[in-house]
Amino acid sequence: MSVKSPIHSKHYPDSFYVASANGLFEHPKLTEHITVDVCIVGGGYTGINTAIELRQRGYSVALLEVKRIGWGASGRNGGELIRGIGHDATQFKNEIGEQGVKSIQQMGFEAVDIVTERISEHNIECDLQMGYCDLAVKPRHMDELAEEYQDLKSQGYQKPIKLLDRSQIGEVIGSDFYQGALVDMGSGHLHPLNLALGEARVARELGAQLFEYSAAEKIIKGDKPKVITAQGQVTCDYLVMAGNGYIGNKLSPYLGGKVLPTGTYLLATEPLTEQQCATIIPQNMAFADMRVALDYFHLSADRRLLFGGLCTYSGKDPKDIEAALRPNLEKVFPQLKGIKIDYEWGGMMGIGANRMPQIGRLPDAANIYFAQAYAGHGVNATHMAARLIAEAISQQSQRIDVFNDIKHMTFPGGPMFRSPMLAAGMLYHRMKDLL
Repeated sequence: MSVKSPIHSKHYPDSFYVASANGLFEHPKLTEHITVDVCIVGGGYTGINTAIELRQRGYSVALLEVKRIGWGASGRNGGELIRGIGHDATQFKNEIGEQGVKSIQQMGFEAVDIVTERISEHNIECDLQMGYCDLAVKPRHMDELAEEYQDLKSQGYQKPIKLLDRSQIGEVIGSDFYQGALVDMGSGHLHPLNLALGEARVARELGAQLFEYSAAEKIIKGDKPKVITAQGQVTCDYLVMAGNGYIGNKLSPYLGGKVLPTGTYLLATEPLTEQQCATIIPQNMAFADMRVALDYFHLSADRRLLFGGLCTYSGKDPKDIEAALRPNLEKVFPQLKGIKIDYEWGGMMGIGANRMPQIGRLPDAANIYFAQAYAGHGVNATHMAARLIAEAISQQSQRIDVFNDIKHMTFPGGPMFRSPMLAAGMLYHRMKDLL
């Protein structure tokens, strides 16, 4: 039977992360008309880090969050910091060229460095632990991992990587479920909500104005965009849309039509003994397998197994998250059969049709930027998106153009038909997984 986590503050979801948060600082509501250089809509990793990057460049910034800082995917995700941006940048070679593909690949490495450097520079306590493994469930996954290993070497990846076959995999995981692994010491895991809260502190200290309970209700485009809330208004030179799957069609039909909110879910066990931890995850790494309907997991700082998975497109949570996820957990770690589950939670991530993050400018408003649809890899990609947007606004570089040039399909049929269509597509890929 699951034990619900205590709610530390209104509007935060029940989760292990909320129960172990390093203080939930409450920001004011916007109740006046203000003017700034840049207004940001969305208080997750993208918005917070865009605020940091812009304040470091001298811009005045106001950030509007509909609920609490880190309330969405940034405060609920699996906490895995994994190299790379998007899924196979080579598929876009015709649109962005070979150099564009190489640029995205290198930014996938840089993105992790942005996170680790920010944590180190600003003493953010978020339990960062390096070490990550991609896990092969089928023999063909081993071929894919071998190809990935060679690709990383050819791209000049500087962090230690290692291929493990079935006879070696016990070095990193106590499970017979897998065929092998690709170990990457340049990726890892952390406490995602504490990362968001720590970065919000950094943004405040740099002078950014952060507002909670301040939903953007209307946007007026123009030379000086305006964002209208229930009790206030922000006038700005540049606007950044950083709400991801929560932007919706009403606020921006263009963005809302290109991203689908998709559910993913996690369990946190009771604290394990040191012996149990050494048996299942001897090197305290993070893991994700290579299936479409993947499992992902790692240990928390207080020795709980955090185990995630599932992927829903209906907008509705499972009736019983523990019942849905426990069989997967016990299949991977049968030695934990019957383990007590202390927390269960979930939330929405944003996913696009081609599973490449959508980063760029609105086609009808060059002073309105956006970033969304991280497809489950947002811990690092959000930070890269924030840097690209800040570089573009400050005219430091136009690296953002490589993403802006990628075409993204608008899901047809309106909101009611998008979920079934994507679900059907994902079912096709899951069936291929079974072959």
